[in-house]
Amino acid sequence: MCPAGRTASPSRSSPGSTPDAGERVVEAALRAFGRLDVLVNNAATDSFAPLAELDRTSVERQFSTDLVAPAFLAQGALDALEETGGTIVNVSTAASLTTQGFPDNAVYMAAKAGLNQFTRAWAVELAPRGIRVVSVAPGVTDTGIGQRLGMSDDQYQGFLEQISQRIPAGRVATAEEVAWWITTLAEPGGSYLTGAIVPVDGGLSLT
Repeated sequence: MCPAGRTASPSRSSPGSTPDAGERVVEAALRAFGRLDVLVNNAATDSFAPLAELDRTSVERQFSTDLVAPAFLAQGALDALEETGGTIVNVSTAASLTTQGFPDNAVYMAAKAGLNQFTRAWAVELAPRGIRVVSVAPGVTDTGIGQRLGMSDDQYQGFLEQISQRIPAGRVATAEEVAWWITTLAEPGGSYLTGAIVPVDGGLSLT
């Protein structure tokens, strides 16, 4: 979340788990920059498990971070975004745009599908206030998430190589490529685009 061309350090608290965290994040940004042009809902967590092994704490943590937090962070930023005619950019996943099932990952996919619906509903709801809402839906991106989820370096690299063979573009994305789309969709030149969910996945969701 930042004014155009500048970045702010994120809060360590999730607005989904700490009731006033969203307001505090917005207040910190306004103190630092004096205005708010763009809010990016990019925080996410994942935990793989089949239905028979779902843990309530893990499920609640995922929904809290992936779905509840974006709602209340956006709520806390509404007045500031209205003042600037700002933009909310939700970061979803391209996998949520397909009809394919993802065993062992249903909670994450459900949360991201919910975020897509936030994008569509908020776009209509907030248009009278001059606020745009769009979503970037990345495909497989080399961010090191595999290691953070418990893969070894070799396992993660093997996964990236394997999935690259299925992607029409022939490779996975870099974080910088996804960031380019986030900033580009938030540019003033995109002022007529709202409610769109843009897949940035090298064509994988089309296969």
